Amino acid sequence: MTNEHDYNTALNAIPLDEIQTFSSIMLSGVDSVTIHLNSASTFVSETTESINASASYSKVSYYTTLGLYILSFPGIWSQIKRSTSAKVKRKTYVSDGEAAENGKDLRQQAGEIMAYMKANNYDVVEAGEVITFRGIVQKSTSQAFFLTFCTLLGMASLALVLQIQFQSLVLPGIGNPNWFYLCFLSPYAGIYYWRAGDRVDDVKVKLASSDDDLENEITIEGNDDELERMWRTLDLREKGMIKVDGLIETAA
Repeated sequence: MTNEHDYNTALNAIPLDEIQTFSSIMLSGVDSVTIHLNSASTFVSETTESINASASYSKVSYYTTLGLYILSFPGIWSQIKRSTSAKVKRKTYVSDGEAAENGKDLRQQAGEIMAYMKANNYDVVEAGEVITFRGIVQKSTSQAFFLTFCTLLGMASLALVLQIQFQSLVLPGIGNPNWFYLCFLSPYAGIYYWRAGDRVDDVKVKLASSDDDLENEITIEGNDDELERMWRTLDLREKGMIKVDGLIETAA
């Protein structure tokens, strides 16, 4: 009772204006803390929204990229199909003719072409103004492995796209599919190429000389790869093109 009496006496002794001032200070402190808490909450909310915004992506860009990928994917099948057939081109080459220094007449040029084709297992099947050579291009183990590898990469990328696009897909009796099993289809690309067997290639050659005999014109129609090897081996120049020596040839 004495302590309570002393407390009440001391409380009554404090002036009223001091009590009001102290209360105002306490209230302002509470308001300040409340403002700081609200500011912190707003900052956290804005930061979270900023992180979510930066982590999101444009659906337009995503579906545009997906559409372009789908359109380009048939190129794998086209590559496999074209591997079993020749890419035929027709080009005209020139060489120094009989009247040129160190040139060759048509007979000598024809003999060099004949020797080259024989060395590459081509036989003459038709001789006339246009000479037709026919040869067998054997299937290549490296080509079969290359097609398998390309198909594997294509199927893996397709599986990745499908895995992202259909994350919640559930198929009856299968459940959530693992699209990467598509990679097991890649060996069939090599099998398809190998079963196509050896390829028969025809190469047609026509020889002519210019009026002044300074140039021989050799028109060749055949597999693009064979044409590339042929003009390099026989040192021919494509008509209308200028041969530029490489750095190694210049140094030599």
